[in-house]
Amino acid sequence: MELSKFDLSRFKTENTRRMISGIFIVLLIVGGILSGGLLWFFATLIISVLSLWEYYQLISEKAHISRGLGVLASIALFLSAMKGLFYLYVGPVLAITAFFILLIEIVRRQYTGVSNAIWNLSGILSGIIYVVLPWIFMFNLRTYPRGLYILLALFMCTWSCDVFAYLIGTRWGKNPLCENVSPKKTWEGFWGGLAGSLLGGAVVAYSLGFPPSIFILIGLICGIAGQFGDLGESILKREVGLKDSGEMIPGHGGVLDRFDSILISATLTYLIFGVIMS
Repeated sequence: MELSKFDLSRFKTENTRRMISGIFIVLLIVGGILSGGLLWFFATLIISVLSLWEYYQLISEKAHISRGLGVLASIALFLSAMKGLFYLYVGPVLAITAFFILLIEIVRRQYTGVSNAIWNLSGILSGIIYVVLPWIFMFNLRTYPRGLYILLALFMCTWSCDVFAYLIGTRWGKNPLCENVSPKKTWEGFWGGLAGSLLGGAVVAYSLGFPPSIFILIGLICGIAGQFGDLGESILKREVGLKDSGEMIPGHGGVLDRFDSILISATLTYLIFGVIMS
């Protein structure tokens, strides 16, 4: 009986922490999107850098990498985006970062007899591409016509997907989706998440009085690609033997854990609405 009471108290405490953290995240994201400008710039920059640092922590479980260099390169890319020069600078920044990494490894091997060039180069650049560029896309989307509404739909669909996937998967989930990567995920949860994402898109369309087609498309992107984006981070953690990418967000784990599913969704949304349809 005492153990049962303890477990129940612990469960309630954990869910309270999770709820408070979730509310803060929603306020930060929605407030940043509605305000735009510098507030959205700093929100996306800070979230991306914290996520990137956690990604580098995962890589560092296998080998030493030059994390500071990746962070500096990411900040440089964000500044270029703020000035409207992202497309001009992204290639040179990535190339110069690669050259600096190789220079560091050349010096390291010369004076210590060992080097880590392949891990360092691939780890730093993959982090920028996988984590930072999608947040720059989200920052840029805010500057496009109707970008505010697209971003609101993107996050609404992502959060609805997460909630429905969790609730339905917990209640009715029986058939594993990808048990060797994420044992708790089920097909029932996947379809529930897709339904929740589509519902989120429909709610945004109805609330704003817009035709639903655009927001239903975003719902499909978040409901399908977003869930596989979640599995993408899971396989990274599985390979290094970690449950969470960090502990920065009480009740949620790391920052990367909280925003992993939106990375691919934001990239696809930006490609469709920010590039193809602009």
